[in-house]
Amino acid sequence: MNINDYMIGQTYAEAIFVTRETVLGFASISGDKNPIHVDENFAKNSFYKKNIAHGMLLAAFISKIFGMNFPGPGCIYGSQSFKFLKPVFIDDDLLVVVKITEIDLVKSKLTFSTVCSVNDVEVLVGEAKIYIPKGMNK
Repeated sequence: MNINDYMIGQTYAEAIFVTRETVLGFASISGDKNPIHVDENFAKNSFYKKNIAHGMLLAAFISKIFGMNFPGPGCIYGSQSFKFLKPVFIDDDLLVVVKITEIDLVKSKLTFSTVCSVNDVEVLVGEAKIYIPKGMNK
């Protein structure tokens, strides 16, 4: 697809089940082994009473959508803002939704709203800017 193939309001959504293995894998790759994420005994005594997923794990799920699904391979991540609203726990069903809010034909750039929710409650909101190289095909 090229930049002219997109429309404001176009949306892509993906459901993701957050597993302990995913959180531990992200901790291993990122080096963020904060006990609130990886240690069940520590988490039991925390404010949340159980382990929470890394906020940047949610960011990685959004990045995966842009790079692999919508717009897809070849696009370039320009920027991303986040506001973390609520925690995501292990075994939560997460819904990740990206929606085109602006199209810049001159710069070949799409602006997206990015929202993650659990049980219809927003846990992360943000905005992303994605560049579509000329001639990019999906």
